[in-house]
Amino acid sequence: MKKGRVFSGARPTGRQHIGNYLGAIQNYVGLQQTYECIYCIVDVHALTTLEETHLLKENTREMMLDWLAAGLDPEKSILFIQSHVPEVMELHTLLSMVTPLSWLLRVATFKEKVKAQPHNVNYGLVGYPVLMTADIVLYKADTVPVGEDQLPHLEVAREIVRRFHYLFGPTFPEPKAKLTTFPLVLGLDGERKMSKSYDNDIELAASPEETTQRIMTAFTDPARQYRSDPGHPEVCNVYSLHHFYNREQLVEIAEQCRGAAIGCVDCKQLLADAVNEALVPFRERRAEIAQRTGHVDEVLADGARRAHAIAKETIKEVKEKMGLP
Repeated sequence: MKKGRVFSGARPTGRQHIGNYLGAIQNYVGLQQTYECIYCIVDVHALTTLEETHLLKENTREMMLDWLAAGLDPEKSILFIQSHVPEVMELHTLLSMVTPLSWLLRVATFKEKVKAQPHNVNYGLVGYPVLMTADIVLYKADTVPVGEDQLPHLEVAREIVRRFHYLFGPTFPEPKAKLTTFPLVLGLDGERKMSKSYDNDIELAASPEETTQRIMTAFTDPARQYRSDPGHPEVCNVYSLHHFYNREQLVEIAEQCRGAAIGCVDCKQLLADAVNEALVPFRERRAEIAQRTGHVDEVLADGARRAHAIAKETIKEVKEKMGLP
């Protein structure tokens, strides 16, 4: 017996990196065992920035390949593309009629986006939380996996649901947060979270040689100028990544670093070896899936069909509640 229905969506950023995996994908995989899961690549959300839209199709396919290789199972989860179920845009419009503008203007992420792209402050940015709410409630999801920093975003969705219920009667489950561990994975620059936009990431699908080359560019302990200098692993980005890939050797690596028994190049090589070893099953599975002609398209088409079956019933109910003919 499943505990409930989970929904989560992610923008189509193409090949995923280890920060994506450690921060979200491994949680998605784990939730499949106890929840009915719906995972969506939110391509419409990506249009709010109007950057590299010509890459949306390719990025979507690459992202889904990584999801499948990492363990998302189309037999256990519904996997699809947001725009392939157009009812989400219809519900977005209907929910926008009951959402006060003041609620949207106070959202912190909207203010951040305005600063980031002052040349393109579009309606989509303002209405982003409404579309996010539509994503969740269209499929009657009752659970959304989030980190604590994302709770304010989900609360907007909960407020919109409450207002709809006040005006038209109970219709949707009020989505609740499932707090999960989303570790902050620093990028190779050692200063910001791992992100493709910062070019400080390590792609899951990179070759062993590419992975090693990337890790060798990582910034390390800024106070360590020479091989003979004692290191400070607590401030070293490479050491922070050892927490995920060399957990059993953490104490030993720290002691060797502090005692200058190993240098930064040695430390990076240890990390590269561990990361490459951990990614062997993923890379093999990804290559195998990629060779199946049309498989990703079939998964996405089947996911859209299953999602649409839920969506059309929700839209029918919503229109009846709102008095639409």
